[in-house]
Amino acid sequence: MGMAWRSSGSTNEGLVANLARNGLIESDRVKEAMLKVDRAHYAPSYAYEDSPQPIGHRATISAPHMHASACESLLPYLKPGAKVLDIGSGSGYLTAVFANLVGPSGTVIGIDHIQPLVTLAENNMKKSEEGRRMLESGQVKFVKGDGRKGWTEDAPYDAIHVGAAAAEHHKDLADQLKAPGRMFVPVEEGWMQHIYVVDKKEDGSIEKKKLYGVQYVPLTDAPPE
Repeated sequence: MGMAWRSSGSTNEGLVANLARNGLIESDRVKEAMLKVDRAHYAPSYAYEDSPQPIGHRATISAPHMHASACESLLPYLKPGAKVLDIGSGSGYLTAVFANLVGPSGTVIGIDHIQPLVTLAENNMKKSEEGRRMLESGQVKFVKGDGRKGWTEDAPYDAIHVGAAAAEHHKDLADQLKAPGRMFVPVEEGWMQHIYVVDKKEDGSIEKKKLYGVQYVPLTDAPPE
């Protein structure tokens, strides 16, 4: 993804158009969903740069090309009416994009382990009329919890997105997938991290596919209050 900077734009539309032109967004559905969510509501600075940005609390909003990749990888399971778990929801940006992909009948649960980030995501979403409607209708819900354990309350999920590097393949999360269902997760391997797509088949068997190397913030315990 070394050429990712070329996807930066001066507006949300420009950013999405560049991501599509550079082949990082492949499908119209992902393009439309990303066009509907203004990154400026979720990134405190350089909203339309194709790079990760800090959002405080040792957390980041991932680069737009990573969000596009997550959407494209999970797309077959992000059908209208689907249920999605977004682990390490952070700014709430990707949660909102997922909500557009599974709306209006689907639901997305964003989970983060630090209350200020849960509040941040809710407040970011409230900056748009559409976002407020999604929260009020329960189409999007943000919860505080340890994402490494998933969120059993609303399981099972058609798709699970993990937004921070996991030290190992979490069986707890695979257990919370529907059969069929899919998880997108960065996994630490030595000093490297790779994105894996984990598929749960109709028969409940698990298949893991390594996609590419990345650098994510590790999934950690919540910092001391």
